[in-house]
Amino acid sequence: MDAKVAFGIVLKKVRKEAKISQEQLALDANIERAHISKLERGLFQPSLSTIFAIADVLGCSAGSLVDLAKQELDSAKAK
Repeated sequence: MDAKVAFGIVLKKVRKEAKISQEQLALDANIERAHISKLERGLFQPSLSTIFAIADVLGCSAGSLVDLAKQELDSAKAK
């Protein structure tokens, strides 16, 4: 697993916990819905500005998203 896959796993989890659809997240963050989908599937690595925009919509900090992705990555490496 690499960092972009770990971020995608976290993004999807946090988005679902917030009960926000990909469409709504994309609209509120001013990002294409297809881009959100590709981020969640680990096909793209997000830019810093994208992480900030997503975090604002999800009501969390950009740092918390990155920290959760790091935990996901470390957990996968430990297995």
